[in-house]
Amino acid sequence: MPSEAPATVAQSALDTKPVFNPTPLNFDTHNFPALRNDLYLRTARGEQTERAPVWCMRQAGRYLPEFRAIRVENEFFRVCRTPELATEVTVQPIRRYAELLDAAIIFSDILVIPQAMGLEVEMVPGKGPQLPQPLRTPADMARLTDQLPG
Repeated sequence: MPSEAPATVAQSALDTKPVFNPTPLNFDTHNFPALRNDLYLRTARGEQTERAPVWCMRQAGRYLPEFRAIRVENEFFRVCRTPELATEVTVQPIRRYAELLDAAIIFSDILVIPQAMGLEVEMVPGKGPQLPQPLRTPADMARLTDQLPG
């Protein structure tokens, strides 16, 4: 009989779906303003909605004068790595087209990943992103480092 208990516990664990709590422990839900447009979130949850949501990816904001003004004073990757700047350029299209957009994709770039692994990425005017020392062989993987604090 004692051998059945672990099997029951293990089977019970397999039958239980993982619990996802989207609210971090240090998040103050009491002082969070009410959502004014949750169309995108309702659609993502699979709920029936009155229309398809419209959202803006960060690339779509590059033409905005507000974005260009920030870029005059800030290098591209600085905008990606600075929460206040990334937030600002994320919401710029929402502000400008308030009644037309339901959401925005957070401003960032896929090239922050190689930077986080210690690779140099340069934005060359007229050419775009360049990796001066790309990974070309398996041995090059030894150059990767953890750039995160801690």
